[in-house]
Amino acid sequence: MTDLSRFPITRQWPARHPDRLQLYALPTPNGVKASIMLEEIGLPYEPHRVSFEHQEQFSSAFLSLNPNNKIPAIIDPHGPDGVPLPLFESGAILLYLADKTGQLLPKAGAARYETIQWLMWQVGGVGPMFGQLGFFHKFAGKNYDDKRPRDRYAAECKRLLTVLEARLQGRRWIMGDDYSVADIATLPWVRNLVGSYDAGHLVDFDRFGNVCRVLAAWEMRPAVQRGLTIPAAESD
Repeated sequence: MTDLSRFPITRQWPARHPDRLQLYALPTPNGVKASIMLEEIGLPYEPHRVSFEHQEQFSSAFLSLNPNNKIPAIIDPHGPDGVPLPLFESGAILLYLADKTGQLLPKAGAARYETIQWLMWQVGGVGPMFGQLGFFHKFAGKNYDDKRPRDRYAAECKRLLTVLEARLQGRRWIMGDDYSVADIATLPWVRNLVGSYDAGHLVDFDRFGNVCRVLAAWEMRPAVQRGLTIPAAESD
């Protein structure tokens, strides 16, 4: 049996199945990237809920795995050369899991780098900008009398949706017929923008027909439906 005891995080979140990949996350847009990916590729894993309510992302145990105090993070007990691999950053985790299993990312050639290009587009643009709009519209920022920050991010989110809308024209998924890590990275943020953030009206979401179409198809995938609820709430 694999011994993960050298990782301090396992003292706060014990591994009941140390031979499985350990996932530390929460069902946020970034968190579900990892859980959906794991559900899609069928790799055995054990999820652990990192409670933001209790600020567990700032605990010394979690910081020992991710000094950037963000979810998701993983430990793969069967990493490269058979050595356990700790890893954080959702984009890096998606790339690693895709390469590990040979799924959802071309192995070589132009298509590989084009897919990574769209993954980086999400990481560098969609996530930060949609998240800022959520802050200024749904959370503490909604109390600001000055709406210029909110409107600035709404305009940038609309621009990004326009880019995505054009990319999806005539395509089933971001990369065409092939579902990929680019879709897994991007669509949780689109879902959150119009769902939890309730900001669809700020970006004229209904006019993005291709985005609406692909989001609906993505939400119908069984692996997505499972991944969106992982890790489960503590009362579940």
